[in-house]
Amino acid sequence: MDIGKLKMVYFLGIGGIGMSALARYLHKAGIRVHGYDKTYTQLTGELEAEGITIHYDDRPDLIPPETDLVVYTPAVPANFGEFRFLSDKGYKMIKRSELLGDITAGKTTLAVAGTHGKTTVTTMLSHILFSGKDGCTSFLGGIAKNYNSNLLLNPESRFMVAEADEFDRSFLKLFPWLAVITSTDADHLDIYGDHQHLIDSFASFSANIPENGNLLIKKNVEIPLKTKSGVKTYTYSVSEPADFSAINLILAEGIYHFDLKTPAETVTGLKPGLPGLFNVENSIAAASAAWLSGSSDDEIRFGINSFQGVKRRFDHRINRPGFLYIDDYAHHPEELKACIGSVRALYPHRHITGIFQPHLFTRTRDFAAGFAESLSLLDRVILLDIYPARELPIEGVNSAMLLKNIKSADKCLSTKHEVLSLLKEIKPDILLTLGAGDIDQLVPEIELLFSKKQIQ
Repeated sequence: MDIGKLKMVYFLGIGGIGMSALARYLHKAGIRVHGYDKTYTQLTGELEAEGITIHYDDRPDLIPPETDLVVYTPAVPANFGEFRFLSDKGYKMIKRSELLGDITAGKTTLAVAGTHGKTTVTTMLSHILFSGKDGCTSFLGGIAKNYNSNLLLNPESRFMVAEADEFDRSFLKLFPWLAVITSTDADHLDIYGDHQHLIDSFASFSANIPENGNLLIKKNVEIPLKTKSGVKTYTYSVSEPADFSAINLILAEGIYHFDLKTPAETVTGLKPGLPGLFNVENSIAAASAAWLSGSSDDEIRFGINSFQGVKRRFDHRINRPGFLYIDDYAHHPEELKACIGSVRALYPHRHITGIFQPHLFTRTRDFAAGFAESLSLLDRVILLDIYPARELPIEGVNSAMLLKNIKSADKCLSTKHEVLSLLKEIKPDILLTLGAGDIDQLVPEIELLFSKKQIQ
């Protein structure tokens, strides 16, 4: 598809993090952009402030009739009114992944895939390149704190960086010159059916790398690779010998310092400001991908050391004596384990309260035992109702089902509306909000509650 010929594009589900980055890109390119989303959020408000028209009701009559392309998220149900209207009227409709594939086609694309870590690695890699001599255009799966955006735009650069999403097999629309694979833990079993089919999809993703491209994969991530002739495969690790690895790793005053061993040299003096050993691993992946793309030692060092993080990824919201509040997108048992474990390692003698909102009935059902095990690492657990997203309820699958298997002695169920009153009573020491649904809407209210003028 020739993007340059588009005049009006309509986004169905424009408030999604991937959808909004694409909408911003087309808008910046001079294409008129309209969209629908079911809820007004800070992000949709920012899009409107940038000049994009958005409505929040299922109103087919508000869709511009001159629309020449409709982009939709797979999260939109097929029986949704606007979706049916657009289908029946014969509008050209494509998924978000297809548009991203068209935009990146023919570019020197760097794509980061993985069931965990991909957003941080994508954003960190983008920051290294964007602040360096080569620049880049990047489509991010989160809001980069350095730029307060999920789109970095440098039309002059030959590099495009994209988060490669395994949901709905979206990443198979990308054909990256360099691909990163961070992890392949079981997830999205509502799409894949079982773990092996998910792994096979990552193998198919590796087959999309063109001849003489590059694959960077975390050590011990086992995939039946299908790479083409001439594709160079590299491994990275934070704890084991690999093509790229951390050496001279130390922890000083809560900050990790390390040097990066590459196949040809050592890049010294890396100090990622993000806490947690898992973020050292993310830094290794990003720095290694940048090194393979030709970034200099100084560019890598500056990018890693000046990276401020991604909103909702181990996001420190309040940190003062006697109270720490961290917000995190963790919505899979392994992500919860990494987040809670990192907090426990950094603050071994403090009491940790976690508010978790399960995301999707199928994910809650498929990983119930893993969720219970990970949440049991908390001293106090507050469970919200399951955020359904695109799904209908499943009989017997609910937060109470999880709660009874959590081993923490202090645990309870709560609604979103009751949480603030509950927090006033318990006055937590360390507080975590965890989940991928709309729990982020609580963040500003919690920040206000625990501001210095409120609870002490």
